[in-house]
Amino acid sequence: MKINIVLFQPEIPQNTGNISRTCSATGSALHLVHPLGFSLDEKHLRRAGLDYWDGLELHQYESDSDFFSTCSGKSGFSNMLYFSQKGATNFFDYWDAANIASDVASDITSEVATPSIAPDEIWLAFGRESRGLDEQLLKEHLEHTVRIPMLSGKRSLNLSNCVAIAVYETLRHFGFSSMKTQGALSSDSTSTTSTFSDSSDSSCSSCEDCK
Repeated sequence: MKINIVLFQPEIPQNTGNISRTCSATGSALHLVHPLGFSLDEKHLRRAGLDYWDGLELHQYESDSDFFSTCSGKSGFSNMLYFSQKGATNFFDYWDAANIASDVASDITSEVATPSIAPDEIWLAFGRESRGLDEQLLKEHLEHTVRIPMLSGKRSLNLSNCVAIAVYETLRHFGFSSMKTQGALSSDSTSTTSTFSDSSDSSCSSCEDCK
């Protein structure tokens, strides 16, 4: 299973840099739909992505129409999920609902349902930081528009956080296929280095306030 992350007109380089790191760590492809609000060689984008950027599967498109015309026939594309605070479906309920539909279809056709088997490709789409995905696009894909739950009255979550949530919930649902799920502590009891630290990541670049 491969996850495809689609960013429509992202505006903040630190977010895209962090997302590229998430993509690299999970084997996901990153699709950037222009115009972008930054240059791909900006230092903040590279710093957030660290040494993961060079190994990233990256695709770029000149416009929305270029993206849709290029990718519309690819595996799983017709079931792409569109993330928005306007979505009527709780993202964390989406895969369960899809499984129920699969079970019903299997009962009708007398086939055995296998909802735990991941599709070849999954597509997850996100809009720009300032105003999200275009409303017309959401209206055209209402049944695939989902929301990440948060408190009422709050405007939005950080884009890179949303992508990380979406990617890892999708991986969790399909059993973290091909992922390393267990680590090990160092046998050296004198070691004080955190397994979560990254010595090359000297500054916070996970939010809009870090420039």
